[in-house]
Amino acid sequence: MSERTIAWGFVGCGSVTERKSGPAFSQVPGSRVVAVMRRDAAKAQDYARRHGISRWYDDADRLINDPEVNAVYVATPPSTHMLYALKAIAAGKPVYIEKPMAMDHRQCARILAASEEAGVPVFVAYYRRALPRFVQVQQLLSAGTLGALRTVRTALYRTHHPESQSPSFWRTQPGIAGGGLFMDLGSHTLDLLDFLLGPLTLQGSTAGNLGGWYEAEDTVSLCFQAANGVQGVGQWGFSSFRALDEVEITGDAGVMTFSTFGDGPVVVTTAEGTRVLEFLNPQAIQQPLITQVVAELQGVGRSPSTGYSAARTSALMDGVLADYRSGR
Repeated sequence: MSERTIAWGFVGCGSVTERKSGPAFSQVPGSRVVAVMRRDAAKAQDYARRHGISRWYDDADRLINDPEVNAVYVATPPSTHMLYALKAIAAGKPVYIEKPMAMDHRQCARILAASEEAGVPVFVAYYRRALPRFVQVQQLLSAGTLGALRTVRTALYRTHHPESQSPSFWRTQPGIAGGGLFMDLGSHTLDLLDFLLGPLTLQGSTAGNLGGWYEAEDTVSLCFQAANGVQGVGQWGFSSFRALDEVEITGDAGVMTFSTFGDGPVVVTTAEGTRVLEFLNPQAIQQPLITQVVAELQGVGRSPSTGYSAARTSALMDGVLADYRSGR
């Protein structure tokens, strides 16, 4: 695709595309949005009008086969990620899929097999891999700022919100999301740690539903080991008294803390003192990753988030949730 304009079609144009991703596809040089699709025709038409997009559809096949569309963004809930990804690949069009990549690793493997057979690339919207704050964290770790790395600890706690019980809230419906808020939010942190520390191997885990608000898991704990031997623990709780979002990485010469979702500073403490590094996230938070995806499609760069890296995160989550899913 070198030097071609990447002309995107969106399969799904819901809330995630309004600010987080959608505007970036038209702001990145060499990239534009030419068509969007939503099953509700009126909402698709309204989205296209508000964002200055020339065409809209209420049928995914028509969008995917639009001759002007040469790349597809799948921005639907996980239950249809594989379906639309496979259709895009069959049409010879690179695909950028919202996270998690699919309902489980088995579906990820089917997407990757189709991608390899057709020679069509697949990317996944784990956009934290390209955010300046986490690129800086990776550079500090690689430079040995913390010395030899030893441990990582992560926790995400949120209070229960009645909205999560609503039938319209798909993120806590395993048949649509593949799990609960751990799948939706925990995947971001696990993928980020994969980016920072290398592939993670699950050592043990437990998942449960302690609040009883919905069918999906609401409390998860796990132990893992990174490729370089770093030992880690993580906890996610979505019916907690207080909110907490924290990652702590320790080495034999320092410690670093930051949040996965917040826009607070990265704090690095060594024998030389404490450094507080401030970063401003872009308004369209997926833009740095989309920039790199477009660059790869044009033959001048490389995306840090691919179907292969995303599939590793899905495999890890499968292991965490296996007993809970089988006993549900």
